[in-house]
Amino acid sequence: MSRLVNRLASIAAITVAAVGLAACSSGAATPASSEAAASASVDVKSLTKTPGTLTIATGNPAYSPWVENDDPESGEGFEAAVAYAVAEQLGFSKDEVEWTRTDFDAAITPGAKDWDLNIQQFSITDERKNAVDFSTPYYTATQAVVTYKGSPAEGLTTLDALKAVKFGVTAGTTSLTTVTDEIAPTTEASQFNTEADTVQALNSKQVDAIVVNLPEALYLVAAELDSGIIVGQLSDAGQADELGIVLQKGSALTTPVSAAVDALRADGTLDSLAAKWLSADGTEIPVLK
Repeated sequence: MSRLVNRLASIAAITVAAVGLAACSSGAATPASSEAAASASVDVKSLTKTPGTLTIATGNPAYSPWVENDDPESGEGFEAAVAYAVAEQLGFSKDEVEWTRTDFDAAITPGAKDWDLNIQQFSITDERKNAVDFSTPYYTATQAVVTYKGSPAEGLTTLDALKAVKFGVTAGTTSLTTVTDEIAPTTEASQFNTEADTVQALNSKQVDAIVVNLPEALYLVAAELDSGIIVGQLSDAGQADELGIVLQKGSALTTPVSAAVDALRADGTLDSLAAKWLSADGTEIPVLK
């Protein structure tokens, strides 16, 4: 779900203030105290693949604003920062965190994993829960429609008007569900294997518009698209993405990791990290109805 080339440091400031628009962190989890997570740290360290080391996987490559400069070890970028915050809650120092890389689809297939946690914009779905465990959500993002100036989608303000638009979407994502179920275009959406392919299709005007989550939309129009604009966002009542950390099915770490995420939500850390890394420039993004 979000994977594009590294942005310049100056662009980082642009993509830093729309969390109010996108609903920064998920709500419906029971907060756990920092003390509770910390008290379990000794036991948690014995449960990892390599005792005493927390192995965290992310995408290959990993893209801004989730991971800056494809360097998760730096802790720069929203998910890199969240990962280290979770590790700290679990009792791991930064030196006790080891990063590895995985394919997105392979990470959510059934079977044994050679990592403890995987964080790369995995939307929590019932289907995926059959194959892997998820932590409680660390972020909730609405979906957004992105187009280019002069396209048939520019200036449209309703879902009904968007039905005539030719959409592109990345296969296997919740964005595809959004297009199919909420917009229901008269022309079947074109599906692409990767998000980079989807963006390229919009840049080359093979499609009129694409659907991605709002933080990605903000980044795309700032750094990747030729004359890109955000048409609008879908309401929270629709296919908002709840992003969770993935763990092996039945992992003994699932409960303590969820407790760590809940503690970070309760103390405001998740909101602060989202405000730093996943925000807009203050421009209000209209809600499409």
